[in-house]
Amino acid sequence: MKKAIIIGASSGIGRAMAKILSSEGYILGLAARRTKLLTELQNELGTRSYIKYIDVSAQEEAIKSFSDLIDEMSGVDMIIITSGNGYINPLLDWEKEKSTIDVNVSGVTAMINIAIKHFYKKGTGQLVVISSVAALRGSGGAPAYNATKAYLANYLEGIRCRIKKDKKDITVTDIRPGLVDTDMAKGEGLFWVQPVEKAAGQIYSKILRKKKIAYVTKRWGAVAFLLKHIPEKLLYKME
Repeated sequence: MKKAIIIGASSGIGRAMAKILSSEGYILGLAARRTKLLTELQNELGTRSYIKYIDVSAQEEAIKSFSDLIDEMSGVDMIIITSGNGYINPLLDWEKEKSTIDVNVSGVTAMINIAIKHFYKKGTGQLVVISSVAALRGSGGAPAYNATKAYLANYLEGIRCRIKKDKKDITVTDIRPGLVDTDMAKGEGLFWVQPVEKAAGQIYSKILRKKKIAYVTKRWGAVAFLLKHIPEKLLYKME
């Protein structure tokens, strides 16, 4: 049977993806900080699953726990990393900036590191990282959040270059959602906030097509195009 691990499976996109993959017959590894929510999710799934406490902000412990989970499942075919953090932080409160960097940069990079090494050893696999359309431009309201997502976009591109050079059968999929109805959607005047189930369904479609970069939902692809080309003067007015 197909096997996958979801890091950040306790809520939001990760939880919705677990339900989709279970319905498709996947044996699942469910990882997050809130293990009580993972147990509740496990009881809703129709396929076998494993639970593991992982806090990506504590990288050394997370690396060991993630490696242990892969071993317990005797290897996996897919790894989905949905963990993320961010704040509306125009006053640059350092603790909020640091927390965002610890999770989105250090934590997620550590998980990517273990995932890619596993797939190199296995010879094949697919890594899926849930990033954000925010990777495209800076933000005065959430500077660290946007910057960390830009880092991930660049890092994943670098990983793809390495894989291509080594001629490995490994797919790296960078999913960049717009606003989705999860705890990460913060702020006032939000628009085009999409239901998490709709976003997860489109993400699964992109995974099946082995897309390198994908924006979800579809309308956010158009927003991404505009963001890439909007002049700085207009960007400042949007803040």
